[in-house]
Amino acid sequence: MKFRYYSFKLSGIMILVFLVQFFIPSFEELFILNQSSFIQAWRFFTAIFLHASLAHLILNLFALILFGSILESLIGGRRFLFTFFATGLLANLVAINFYQSSLGASGAIFGVIGALIIVRPMLPVWAFGLPMPIFVAGIIWIGADLLGTAGFLMGNPIDNTGNIAHLSGVFFGFLLGAWYRRNMPRRIRKRNLVIPEDIARRWEDAYVK
Repeated sequence: MKFRYYSFKLSGIMILVFLVQFFIPSFEELFILNQSSFIQAWRFFTAIFLHASLAHLILNLFALILFGSILESLIGGRRFLFTFFATGLLANLVAINFYQSSLGASGAIFGVIGALIIVRPMLPVWAFGLPMPIFVAGIIWIGADLLGTAGFLMGNPIDNTGNIAHLSGVFFGFLLGAWYRRNMPRRIRKRNLVIPEDIARRWEDAYVK
């Protein structure tokens, strides 16, 4: 399996799209996920590359590069791309039933994380001030999104976070991860990967809290 740095390439595309958004404000309205998506189906795809702010973009890029590069090294570039786009599209198909509009790569990124949790559940990450296996961190992250979703459905949203898209992405990521793990050589499943503590801590502090 050849490593092709797809997470970096996707990040580059997102940066270019964000620059277009910045200089041409009307551009976003043509590609954002909204009720027009049912007749303009490309929006389910294009919304993945749009971001609401510079902070939104930076947080997603950090997560994509960190976890995306790890997943690609384990399952290969083609499977990584399939995971990213399949979970992103499916998350958007779910999200459109709950939100008037939506944009961002979070659904796809949580899909990548979900697949990684299944493929390498004991992968060490720094989360909530402690080192822990990624499956434990995943339980906490999912719990936070469940609380956010409950507040949204009860009419008391905590913020504008697309919790339902996150949960949808991670769910479909779990399904793909199970398939990959089932067909992965045992020696690869057992291979140890170490994330530098400073990188893992920075991602957790910036993206999850």
